[in-house]
Amino acid sequence: MAFELLCMSMFALLIGLTVTFSGYRFFLFLLPIWGFFFGFGLGAETLQVLFGVGFLATVSSWVVGFFVGAIFGVLSYLFYMVAVALLAGSFGYGLAVALLTAIGLDFGFIVWVIGLIAGVAAAFVVLRFNIQKYAIIAITALGGTGAIIFTLLALFGDGFSPAELLLSPVRLAIQSSFWWLLFYIVVAGAGIAIQIISSRAFELESYNRLADEGAV
Repeated sequence: MAFELLCMSMFALLIGLTVTFSGYRFFLFLLPIWGFFFGFGLGAETLQVLFGVGFLATVSSWVVGFFVGAIFGVLSYLFYMVAVALLAGSFGYGLAVALLTAIGLDFGFIVWVIGLIAGVAAAFVVLRFNIQKYAIIAITALGGTGAIIFTLLALFGDGFSPAELLLSPVRLAIQSSFWWLLFYIVVAGAGIAIQIISSRAFELESYNRLADEGAV
């Protein structure tokens, strides 16, 4: 294994651990990054569904993914509620797509639409019932654990392409072995518990950077 690859993998693993066990405290720093990567994946998948191109198989899918990711990243940086909505939406979308493909449906227009509906519903529930804190804790713990699994699969997994790993590392891991499912449950559960305990006296403040700048 090349030294550069090892260093990148260790860095990615460190990021995954940080998000899993301290995601709420570092949420403001994670917002633009999370928004960008969700937008990047959603943009590429949308192009795949609407025009039949492979996921990140063409220059246009990369360009569209980057463009949508940039928009989501900027909106996440500017508006706290938009950032929370995108976080919850990414979770709802990803969960719906993962469940539907896990039961045998191919990723296509129907799965994509159901994923979008689930994402909008998740964002609505989180904002409507004012459960942003616990949604952030749960989703960052789950997402961070997914990043850890992605890194481990990239290092030691056989037979998975980079595009497959980027699209659904957790699903691939769970399908390949029951132990990955157990690993996911244990690590994500520990992350949620530790974040709840460590952030009992800590609350993120909502922000609107455009309004704040206009008030100066």
